[in-house]
Amino acid sequence: EVAKSQAVLADHVSVLWLTPLMDRLFVEGPGARRRFLDGLVFGSDPAHAGRVKAYDHALRERMRLLRDGSKDLGWLASLEDTMATRGVAVAAARLDVTRRLGVQLAADTGAFPGAAIEVAGPVESWLGDGPALAAEDRFRAVLAGARGSDAAEGRTTIGPHKSELMVRHLGNGQAAALCSTGEQKALLIALVLGSARMRAQERGCAPMLLLDEIAAHLDSHRLDALFDEIIGLGAQVWMTGTDSSLFKPLAGRAQFFNVAEATVTAVL
Repeated sequence: EVAKSQAVLADHVSVLWLTPLMDRLFVEGPGARRRFLDGLVFGSDPAHAGRVKAYDHALRERMRLLRDGSKDLGWLASLEDTMATRGVAVAAARLDVTRRLGVQLAADTGAFPGAAIEVAGPVESWLGDGPALAAEDRFRAVLAGARGSDAAEGRTTIGPHKSELMVRHLGNGQAAALCSTGEQKALLIALVLGSARMRAQERGCAPMLLLDEIAAHLDSHRLDALFDEIIGLGAQVWMTGTDSSLFKPLAGRAQFFNVAEATVTAVL
């Protein structure tokens, strides 16, 4: 049987990854941070991807009807109901993961900073004020009341698609966006390592880590600390880099491969 969904793979393999493109996570728009957070949630709760997909589909269909001036109030209400139920579930899952992850990130390891993490938005605030069913009812009412203004603006102004992931460096108290490039990289690595520790504790085994060019731009202190923590996790970790000298501290503790001309060769 051929599996057609990433969620099927997630039932068997938990994966975390970092790529150079993610180094700008804290200075790009909030959409990139929401996708990063959803990736963390997905690792703990594979069903999260389906909820996000259902919400996004209803969001697009509602806007299409509003732009077209549709008078099908029943269909609009149905789409808004989907947005309310799925959207509140998405927000609740994000809040749960940031709460659990925050425990892991609170400790400063010396090499990688402690961090505070939270996700903020109206739906998240409603969940803080009362039960999920009350938040769903409130979301439905807001969406119904905003049909005219959303149609005029051409966008849905409230919902978990507008939520913001906020990260703060506990050492200097600054928001991640205001930290130096080096501290932003350290915070990003701290987030991934904290997520790996969280999953290892909750599942009894560490996730697979895919770390592309992870050693670039790290000083020797942080590089040694990174390697030590990775070894301590007991995870299967794949690290790539173009400068093999950066990985010398792993000699005797890792396998090395050279990739050239579409051929992978073990380095003895």
